Amino acid sequence: MTIGKKFNQLDKSEYLLIIENYKQYKDFNTLGLYRSICENENLDLETRMEVRDFAHTIFKKTFNFYQLKDPITYFELTTLGMNLTVADERQAWKEIRENQEKILSDKKIKHRNFGDYSKHNCGYDNCPYNGIMIKQGTGLSENHMWFETDKKKENAKNKSKNRKKQRREKHKIIRDDLDK
Repeated sequence: MTIGKKFNQLDKSEYLLIIENYKQYKDFNTLGLYRSICENENLDLETRMEVRDFAHTIFKKTFNFYQLKDPITYFELTTLGMNLTVADERQAWKEIRENQEKILSDKKIKHRNFGDYSKHNCGYDNCPYNGIMIKQGTGLSENHMWFETDKKKENAKNKSKNRKKQRREKHKIIRDDLDK
């Protein structure tokens, strides 16, 4: 069975029915469901919050993983109906980053190429690279996942150069001693 309608065109009763019977639908997508809650203009704020809370009763674990996969949607849904100050927003994003790091370490995932972080999305509609899968750290990447505990690559390179320089100096001293 298929839903036959875009999620962002549903009303409250249709949302609840689809969420309850999500296993019966071939084209059900939890990320699409959560994104549509933010985008749906047919629902008022209270109804959006009710649908979000109902969806959490079934998909809470999946929703928590969206901190990695789609942090913007996660942020919008967790702050739905709240009036946030700039400090509150910064604190929420800080918590998301901390949770991302925790999820990666708990699941023992070494890479950070997830969802929005794995695709080029510069915001320009006519960009030929939009939606292309990219490697993090390349010139086409728009954003990347970073944590406070990350080691800087520049420090490792400088350390390597310093050790190489020290080895050369040591070998030069030894050669000079041998030549005498």
